[in-house]
Amino acid sequence: MSILSQSTIADKISFSGVGIHTGRNVNVNILPASPNSGIIFKRIDLEKNNVVIPNFENVSEATLCTTVSNQFGVKVSTIEHLMAAFFGLGVDNAVVELNGQEVPILDGSAKDFVKILKETGLKTSDIPIKLIKINKHIEIAEGNKYISLNKSNTTLEIEFEINYKNQIIKRQNNKVNVFEDNLEDIYNSRTFCLYEDIEKLKTLGLGKGGSLKNAIVVKEDKILNPNGLRNEKEFVNHKILDCMGDLYLVGYRLIGSLKCRHGGHSLTNQLLRKVFSDNKNYSLLEIKGKNLPHTLINNRHNLKSIA
Repeated sequence: MSILSQSTIADKISFSGVGIHTGRNVNVNILPASPNSGIIFKRIDLEKNNVVIPNFENVSEATLCTTVSNQFGVKVSTIEHLMAAFFGLGVDNAVVELNGQEVPILDGSAKDFVKILKETGLKTSDIPIKLIKINKHIEIAEGNKYISLNKSNTTLEIEFEINYKNQIIKRQNNKVNVFEDNLEDIYNSRTFCLYEDIEKLKTLGLGKGGSLKNAIVVKEDKILNPNGLRNEKEFVNHKILDCMGDLYLVGYRLIGSLKCRHGGHSLTNQLLRKVFSDNKNYSLLEIKGKNLPHTLINNRHNLKSIA
């Protein structure tokens, strides 16, 4: 089948792990899904009203992770790393079953999600993919925080900057082309926190499953993780990973140019709500024939494809 066609996973995937905020172990099944169904979460620990759609309008909480809810108040949280893996590898349709609220954090990055998705491979259909193309410049500024989304011809660019007083993290910035660049460093970059913020997290009832196995912890001028960093820009690269996952809540691959300074889940969600508040800001395109920008080809070339 053509790379212009929608894809799902080739076979069922199962794994389990702890939720970084709830501290609870969760079992997950990812199942193939039919074209045009999108990504669907299903809480199999509940008997009814258990389907939750990962859409930006369904984001109910964006503090330190992205949580989506349905109209009955059923939630699925910390979805951003799995969504980033789906986005980057070109998974259009899948059903994610889990027997708890929170997607397992695994090692704190998207590395393991990407690994199992690549090993399983994709199954393509004969249904064309769809794209969201940004038509106008939209921005939000809140104090020292800034985010914008502008038009781009054929790709998705994410440019991100962070600036911490901490002498290890300091100021970092990076820019990636999601459809052309090697995203290994992005996928492998783990969530992080400052040592002095751990008690604050506990007070908020968060971080119950956090450890040096699934998060980078920085204390003054030291990284407490025994093996240090995986790449020199791991902090800002993780922010880009989060951003990728949050952007996939539009339901389609996105063509545009995003810039963000000191942002996070909440600011990205605010931006998407602003963009989609006016249909003049974007276009929904169905790709047929040879209209596919060559840059979109690269995100699937190393996956097994089963017609």
